[in-house]
Amino acid sequence: MRATNVLCLLTLSLNLAFCASAEVKQRQAQEKDPKYQYNVGLFYLNQNNIDEGIKYFQKTIALSSRYHLAWNALGLAHSMKGNFDESVRAFEKCLEINPQFTEARNNLGTVYQEMNALDRAEAEFQKALLDQSYANRELPYFNLARLYVLQGRLEEALQSAQLAVQIQPRLAMAHNLRGVVLEKLGNVEGAISAYELAVRVVPDDVLFNYNLGVAYFNNQEYDKAKETFLKISSRVIDMEMKDNISRYLKIIGQRGPGIV
Repeated sequence: MRATNVLCLLTLSLNLAFCASAEVKQRQAQEKDPKYQYNVGLFYLNQNNIDEGIKYFQKTIALSSRYHLAWNALGLAHSMKGNFDESVRAFEKCLEINPQFTEARNNLGTVYQEMNALDRAEAEFQKALLDQSYANRELPYFNLARLYVLQGRLEEALQSAQLAVQIQPRLAMAHNLRGVVLEKLGNVEGAISAYELAVRVVPDDVLFNYNLGVAYFNNQEYDKAKETFLKISSRVIDMEMKDNISRYLKIIGQRGPGIV
């Protein structure tokens, strides 16, 4: 074998050994890096692989027990699995470490609402709103509106939903909730305007379009109701909604074209 070939082989072997050694060191560093473990957990959570997400958030906390973002993410993951007690403990720990992390406050309120602890939920949402620097203040307003609807406090629900869309005009679910509340208050035309705004933001959302179609029907705007129902009919999964759309379309068909 020529000397140059031998040197090339030796150089290649050394390079491969160096790369392998570097990869091992990198993996070892990552195993000890809480930020890396946290980001891996977020990746799995975003992929809806909740169990893997929980595993990596727990690894993060084992490396750095005061990593408040990991406690918040762990609370979210547990809430997605319906483990509400564990979720509450994680959010409370997050807030113990960083009381100014208002996102966890809003998340805690949401879990309390799922647990039907409505007074506790309302208290957390109100605390979240005290933080004028909170970048997502529309969320506790929206959550308060949902809570007030459950309690039959419709005027307060409407006010909270309106404040939510004032802060974030593209919060489609708040426009939709405004429509629901306005219908309950007997203001069908106002509800139609709210649902139309929701659909304008998210044109293909089935629920928003369904609510709009029902509101059109109730306002005797049958052509618009028919058009809206037909737009979503092939994509409806919920059987009750599907049956209701069939019933509405049948009634509209019996009236004949253009008949109000």
